Amino acid sequence: MKFSAATIFLGIVAVASALPTSPAVVARQNGNRPVPQGTCCVASTSLKQDTCTAANGETGRCVPGGNDCGGRLSCVAQSGLTCDNSVVERGRTLCRANAPGGGLHDGANIIQNLREAAAN
Repeated sequence: MKFSAATIFLGIVAVASALPTSPAVVARQNGNRPVPQGTCCVASTSLKQDTCTAANGETGRCVPGGNDCGGRLSCVAQSGLTCDNSVVERGRTLCRANAPGGGLHDGANIIQNLREAAAN
């Protein structure tokens, strides 16, 4: 039986995506900062694009705006984010929370596309 490099690569990707993400792996993704759970990220600790667990249990990101967090970053589920793979923010893909009625949250501002985001 012959396997191409692409077939082997796709097999590895399939196995890796099926593996559960352990808390230790997620914490390592956050540079050993805590992994927030719920609607808001940890004040003065979480950074933009840190991994979190949203209130619905879905993996998400800490982003500016999206939930009423009193100035803290919001933990928004991946399904509620718009991301741009060509822009990197803090070592990860730039993502922002989808705003009701269109647009994206960028802190207190509503922007129309990710090119307008205040990335850092």
